[in-house]
Amino acid sequence: MSDIIIVGAGCAGLTAAIYAARAGKTVTILENEGIGGQISTSPRVENYPGIKSISGIEFSDRLFDQASDLGVELQLARAEGIEKNDNGFTVKTEYGDLTARAVILATGCRHRHLGLPEEDRFAGKGVSYCAVCDGAFYKSKTVAVAGGGNAALQNALMLAEICEKVYLIHRRDTYRAEDQLVGQINAVSNIEPVLNATVSRLNGSDKLESVTVNQNGSEKEIAMDCLFVSIGQQADNAAFADLVTLDENGYIVAGEDCKTSCEGVFAAGDCRTKVIRQLTTAAADGAVAALAACLF
Repeated sequence: MSDIIIVGAGCAGLTAAIYAARAGKTVTILENEGIGGQISTSPRVENYPGIKSISGIEFSDRLFDQASDLGVELQLARAEGIEKNDNGFTVKTEYGDLTARAVILATGCRHRHLGLPEEDRFAGKGVSYCAVCDGAFYKSKTVAVAGGGNAALQNALMLAEICEKVYLIHRRDTYRAEDQLVGQINAVSNIEPVLNATVSRLNGSDKLESVTVNQNGSEKEIAMDCLFVSIGQQADNAAFADLVTLDENGYIVAGEDCKTSCEGVFAAGDCRTKVIRQLTTAAADGAVAALAACLF
């Protein structure tokens, strides 16, 4: 039995592992995909305090090495369910059951993709899913935002302050965002709405050079340096729905104390209900959840 099992080896999970191990607890991390989570795919990280510039994969590797040096055990397995019992918790995986006295869920969330053939190839080379993370790399350049909700319009407004031109591509003729945001968009001269349009093709050789949009049944090509995809995120917490309370979007209901509806289970990082999902907030959650789990 481990003292703490952490589900997810992203920034939140690895930070939690470091804090718990330093507190003298035995820690096992479960990860079913790759170390580092979303940030591992980012070519450059320049908004993490104390680190001027680093690649996402190097950042993730450093976190993992730090946790490993403290004795944290990694198991490559998917948590398929968790049961609470008299002695703690049983975490079910495809390779068998694991037990722990406390559990930290740090499963993160995924950005919804457009589903285009070249999307993965251009990720980090002209296709981004985080304007806050990557917007500064395109200062004085031409970019586009795909989406029509609050987040998409907020991203477009932020990018308009640093980019020469921002196209706002939305599949409907009206936005799904709040009226106040729509009014702000309409008042900014370097934001050009492209409505009733969907991105149908990504074009370029080594990096994105343009996108083809289908607008009202006709295709046209728009030259740009980066496309910011802002069509929502999705959580992957269905396996824990019988254990902890999820909101209507599938995020684990937990506040800044990272406590869930189940005593002894904590949620850290992007998988929990929160407004800001950034590397720094994931790390903060990891520390809070670990110390709370140790106290438990």
